Amino acid sequence: MTILDGKHIASLIREELRAEVASIVASGRRAPKLGIVIVGHNPASETYVANKLKACAEVGINAEKIAFEDSISEAQLLQHIATLNADTAIDGFIVQLPLPAHINEQAILSAIDYRKDVDGLTPENIGRTVQGLPSIVSATPRGISELLSRYGISTEGKHVVVIGRSNIVGKPMAMLLMQRPYLSLPNLSAATIGNATVTICHSKTRDLKSICLTADIIIVAAGCPGLLTADMVREGATVIDVGITRVEDPNSPKGYYLSGDVDFASVAPKCAFITPVPGGVGPMTIVSLLQNTLQAYKQ
Repeated sequence: MTILDGKHIASLIREELRAEVASIVASGRRAPKLGIVIVGHNPASETYVANKLKACAEVGINAEKIAFEDSISEAQLLQHIATLNADTAIDGFIVQLPLPAHINEQAILSAIDYRKDVDGLTPENIGRTVQGLPSIVSATPRGISELLSRYGISTEGKHVVVIGRSNIVGKPMAMLLMQRPYLSLPNLSAATIGNATVTICHSKTRDLKSICLTADIIIVAAGCPGLLTADMVREGATVIDVGITRVEDPNSPKGYYLSGDVDFASVAPKCAFITPVPGGVGPMTIVSLLQNTLQAYKQ
């Protein structure tokens, strides 16, 4: 059993990005710039934004936090999105989710210029991904693809079960896996990502266990701690755990622990490859955001 160390792979990619950005600056051009929009003071969102700002600084990408109080109206936020779309000094930007309940998230995401959509969440980018056209790919699916590739795990001809059908992970991940090798991710050279037979499962799927037992690769993004257990995984499978949930634990110094969607202790001994939580997909998602920012800068 091999642990897919996302933290290590992300550090390698950051080194590559740092060298490329340094070369850009040395040539007399400005560094890429990322805008990060946050509304309100959600503690988890504040932490995610701080981590993204830190990651940008580590590779030489300029980043700007654009903060608004949660009292901002949807119309006002849309005006700011339009300003960012027109700002030639910002190559890409993200809107940190979730947004306050009175703001329609889809309306906000749809207003982002897809060329600056470095989260890869606009209808245009997801649609282009579905059609196999060059696009900015959603950060988590891109990170998973990078991780598989860097460990030499080909998806060609494999049966991949994706548990979860979100627009952020499940749907774009399935599209990347099922189509011909994805041309807009040119750095994925160590293994073929694509040409897989994909089954998408979700909360209404019948007999999930039987379906998972036929899988060569299982990608779990359901947000349900411990969903995938050892009796659902065949020997030699590869398991990618996207889930990360705070589970209350009075015996923990923090009062909680982080759990993935996989019962790691029981599943890991059966796997050829498996990601840990934390330290697996999470670091790859952040570094993919940096890759997407550089991509937006170039185009």
